[in-house]
Amino acid sequence: MTRNAPRADIDEAALEVHKPKEWAAGIPGVAVSLLRGVEQMGAGRTVKTLRLLNQRDGFDCPGCAWPEPRAEDGEHRKLAEFCENGAKAVAEEATKRRVGREFFAQHPVEELHGRTDYWLGQQGRLTEPVVLREGGTHYEPIAWDEAFRLIAGKLKELDSPDEAIFYTSGRTSNEAAFLYQLLVRSFGTNNLPDCSNMCHESSGAALSEAYGIGKGSVSLADIHHADLIVVVGQNPGTNHPRMLSALEEAKGRGAKVIAVNPLPEAGLMRFKNPQNPRGVVGKGTPLADEFAQIRLGGDLALFQAIGHLLLSWEEAAPGTIVDREFVESSTHGFDDWAKNLSEIDWAAIDEATGLDRAQIERMARMIAASERTVYCWAMGVTQHRHAVATIQEISNLAFARGMIGKPGAGLCPVRGHSNVQGDRTMGVWEKMPESFLSRLEDEFGIPVPRKHGLDTVDSIRAMRDGRGKVFIGMGGNFAAATPDSGLTERALRSCELTVHVSTKLNRSHVVPGRTALILPTLGRTERDAQAAGEQFVTVEDSMSCVHVSRGRLKPASEHLLSEVAIICRLATELFGDGHAVPWRDFEGNYDLIRDRIAQVVPGCEDYNAKVRQPDGFVLPHPPRDSRSFRTSTGKANFTTSELEFPRVPAGRLLLQTLRSHDQYNTTIYGLSDRYRGIEDARRVVLVNADDLAELGFADGRLVDLVSEWEDGSERRAEHFRVVAYPTARGCAAAYFPEANALVPLDSVAKKSNTPVSKAIVLRLEPAS
Repeated sequence: MTRNAPRADIDEAALEVHKPKEWAAGIPGVAVSLLRGVEQMGAGRTVKTLRLLNQRDGFDCPGCAWPEPRAEDGEHRKLAEFCENGAKAVAEEATKRRVGREFFAQHPVEELHGRTDYWLGQQGRLTEPVVLREGGTHYEPIAWDEAFRLIAGKLKELDSPDEAIFYTSGRTSNEAAFLYQLLVRSFGTNNLPDCSNMCHESSGAALSEAYGIGKGSVSLADIHHADLIVVVGQNPGTNHPRMLSALEEAKGRGAKVIAVNPLPEAGLMRFKNPQNPRGVVGKGTPLADEFAQIRLGGDLALFQAIGHLLLSWEEAAPGTIVDREFVESSTHGFDDWAKNLSEIDWAAIDEATGLDRAQIERMARMIAASERTVYCWAMGVTQHRHAVATIQEISNLAFARGMIGKPGAGLCPVRGHSNVQGDRTMGVWEKMPESFLSRLEDEFGIPVPRKHGLDTVDSIRAMRDGRGKVFIGMGGNFAAATPDSGLTERALRSCELTVHVSTKLNRSHVVPGRTALILPTLGRTERDAQAAGEQFVTVEDSMSCVHVSRGRLKPASEHLLSEVAIICRLATELFGDGHAVPWRDFEGNYDLIRDRIAQVVPGCEDYNAKVRQPDGFVLPHPPRDSRSFRTSTGKANFTTSELEFPRVPAGRLLLQTLRSHDQYNTTIYGLSDRYRGIEDARRVVLVNADDLAELGFADGRLVDLVSEWEDGSERRAEHFRVVAYPTARGCAAAYFPEANALVPLDSVAKKSNTPVSKAIVLRLEPAS
């Protein structure tokens, strides 16, 4: 059994539980933003950074990928174009706290491993490269040139390039991502796992089959002008707070909102916008017209039931529900889909969803009546075994109603990290198509491997089995973000070399390979001066808009290098000055990188000119732009799926992992999950009060969480406090990364290989 015990620097006994909030943001959001900024940066630095956040002359938020308003859509940016969690992300990066050689001399790695993720992150910015040598106990300083020689030497010693794994985080810029995948493919492998493998890979797999591109089809203006917005498995109030402003604007234009979630999320109930009087002194704006408190994993059943109802109403009154013109001219497989849903098992729908049938019919009526519908979803949908089928069932509803390629309508997977979508556009994917690889090969005159590489889950397996010997992480926090924490840590420790390019200390640094390097890099907020002068980078938001990000602050240390510089110097050491790729030129002038992006990446022609437009440019999206579909059929594809949902044995619960309001991904900003009423602790498990009574556990009881996997294995996370909470019956929730230890490595979504972090069969036991 894998065990996960608490660490000592958070007093979990200090837990305070309050009534969950019924609204989000308001004055408390402003106050917390300013307080965290002043704590980390000081007052003057806080004002300087926040006024530049998400502005045309400033830097892109290092948090989520929610888009900014575009002038060409008739919209205008606000003076404060950021949210509470964006302000926290900037405060964390622009902090005045520092981690230097004295810190590492004082703290052995073994001691640091015993610290919480929160403590590690609060120590401050990394200031110089450090190495943990084989057999050593402490990280110690290393010169940049020696670090690059060490990495290149180890890579050259491998029996095959496929023994190296090159991970990427969503914080990486387009320029760095393009060069990183170029380095990796020049080396001879496609082992390019990234954070998307763990979040929206299911969206990409589903949408690529459904309409030919793995991206959403909507703009921010579409959300503003929708009649109906369906928000599924998503908590905008914490994860994408600026989305609440978009929902508020849509509501002001008469839109309705359906929220589908096992938990009542404050942001979807009522929004107090601190940038208008109604949000400051008034009651704010009610958002969800219908809240469907669904059981975990019941979304496929819900959308099949809605599809069945729509089709039955269409059969009774032909031409009133289905957009026949769109279906007949632009889709394939409608008849098979209709046949599949002609008969459904309502008893199974009831069991899967836990919803009243009258509510399902109300939602179906809202979808039938809407002329402009946007469907939004996040990891509450993507991290299930049947996630791809669920997203395709959502797509089926959009196709049946003709909600693709029209204003105010479409599909919207809401990406969770600022440039995760841009990384994929730039080629960071283990399965890039032949068209991209051949263009890359032609542009640079280098041989490019074609064999598919390893994704995140398969990379962990490779390291576990001794087939992955070198791990290099370009940003991110691999050890904390991944499933099956104990196994993943053992896998990383088995590597001959681990390398992490980072701004701050995190969990991955304290589970080192036999030799380990930490390479400190510039943050988004910082000036990037190179040979040709001050540089900017570009990023892509969740809605395919590419724009400039330019840091303005003095770097945290004179010893930091940009991600571009790190990649270029490593490549020069690895391949030599005679390599076909002009690495030194790229380091000195990022315009030269963008010129090559323009030649290789579809939709990026004339890249340097287009990104210099005030709002950048929007990448082409054939389904949205012209209702053209680059699928195997040349049309939008209806998909048929068998009804599937998690079935849980008696005496067990179904657990989902989620974020606190005081964190972003694996970065823990603080210990206040304000909207859920959880304060000063993180090892909590939220369980419906009726389930607690049935299981015989009192509210506040200290328990161990034990996950049960179908192969008979168990994983244990120790000492969690039970909190009675209004989640759906039979369901529970706990924060990641603490609960990641409970997710089996082999529990993955079909087709996407995404870890199933939202459907963990859970047993509660009295704390050991």
